[in-house]
Amino acid sequence: MESENLIRQNQRFLTQVYMLADLCCALLAFLLAYWIKFSSGWLVHYSTLPFKSYFIWGTIYAFAAVVIGFYVGYYTPRRRKSFSYDVLKIVQANGLSGLLVLSLLYIAKEEHISREFLVIFFGIAVTGAVGYRLMVKNILAWARSQGYNKRYVLILGAGTVGQRFQERLLNRPELGYEVFGFLDDQPHNHSGDVKIMGPLDSLEETLAFNSSIDEVIVALPLEAHAKYASLIETCDKAGVKALIIPDYFDVLPARPFFDNFAGMPLINVRDIPLDEFSNRLLKRTFDVLFASAAIILLSPILLAVAVGVKLTSPGPVIFKQERIGYGRKPFYMYKFRSMRQSVAKVSDTQWTVENDPRRTAFGSFIRRTSLDELPQFFNVLMGQMSVVGPRPERPFFVEQFKEQVPKYMVKHHVRPGITGWAQTNGLRGDTSIEERIVHDLFYLENWTFLFDIRIIGRTIVKGFVNKNAY
Repeated sequence: MESENLIRQNQRFLTQVYMLADLCCALLAFLLAYWIKFSSGWLVHYSTLPFKSYFIWGTIYAFAAVVIGFYVGYYTPRRRKSFSYDVLKIVQANGLSGLLVLSLLYIAKEEHISREFLVIFFGIAVTGAVGYRLMVKNILAWARSQGYNKRYVLILGAGTVGQRFQERLLNRPELGYEVFGFLDDQPHNHSGDVKIMGPLDSLEETLAFNSSIDEVIVALPLEAHAKYASLIETCDKAGVKALIIPDYFDVLPARPFFDNFAGMPLINVRDIPLDEFSNRLLKRTFDVLFASAAIILLSPILLAVAVGVKLTSPGPVIFKQERIGYGRKPFYMYKFRSMRQSVAKVSDTQWTVENDPRRTAFGSFIRRTSLDELPQFFNVLMGQMSVVGPRPERPFFVEQFKEQVPKYMVKHHVRPGITGWAQTNGLRGDTSIEERIVHDLFYLENWTFLFDIRIIGRTIVKGFVNKNAY
């Protein structure tokens, strides 16, 4: 217990160790980049600058990355944060450091430094930082799962919310949290593995005689709201951090966002990262570049499929159908026609079923291989869709699902996509609408650019064959 207390009380020392390790990692990246460029013989090299000049600029970059990392929050405790957060901060710190060094090079009129060396250095620095932080994170997760470096939490309220929190901690041993016990005014009304240590009024005494408690989790029902102020004051007095799980947390997003309106704090029930202009701009820029490249590279396939549709059945090559998109606004989504022509009322209000007689032989092939979806890259260029996002649905079914499926309409807060998180988890074609919405909401609330890249990668790796596409 004494060793665990020592670890908990020296977070500042551990932060300094991290900063020193990052500095060493950046300098090692510099040495490796210098060797690759000038000593390995792998690349054509010439330089009018001595090693000393390169070392000075490499050192500036390394120190800048550490200082900037400190200010962007890279060195804050990350026990509860995902690894994608670390990657984002690494890219931020190294990207800003790279821009700083380039600016200083321009100011110093240093024209002879190798640009190829700078690119190699930046790539190795980012890759090395990500790799070593992933290794450290996995080692710490393993150590915590084995019972080392634990943090202890006291839960106020042994009701449904408190017990669910305890269950989740038990299912995540790598976080290194253990429930010290519960305080509750009704100790006899609870079942399960709940250790009731006393009533809520004993909080001050419990904290005073149990210095190993690191955090207090307030998991009380709404009717106990009047007690919150005194409980938090008691925690502050004891120097123990207090966190509140609202009794209505089921209606909140995975990562609730606190806003400010007229000087009053508000909980944003549906905080969506893509509401921010910078995120929308990044996603839209990527969409345009990716869709343009896809159309150019896949043009032979697009032409071959178009010819196949034309030769195998009479009618237009492209089938357009009204769908509901961003902001609940309708648009026409394009596909290669895979069925015989029918009246709009039928195609707009009927599901495609297995062995559907409306399909053509060639149409069945392009539906199962998702080749019929390729024209949607033009929808992306027109701004109606994104490469990644929730799949759009026909107005007829949207009217049904919004009454039958909870939170169904929330997915229209972002542009619909050609592929999505639900689709890469096997929820394509004739699958559960409820499960799709769960995945769509997770995507909305947890969007990052790296998440989009991950979904695209999974789509490519898993292939485009859809066994549920009829």
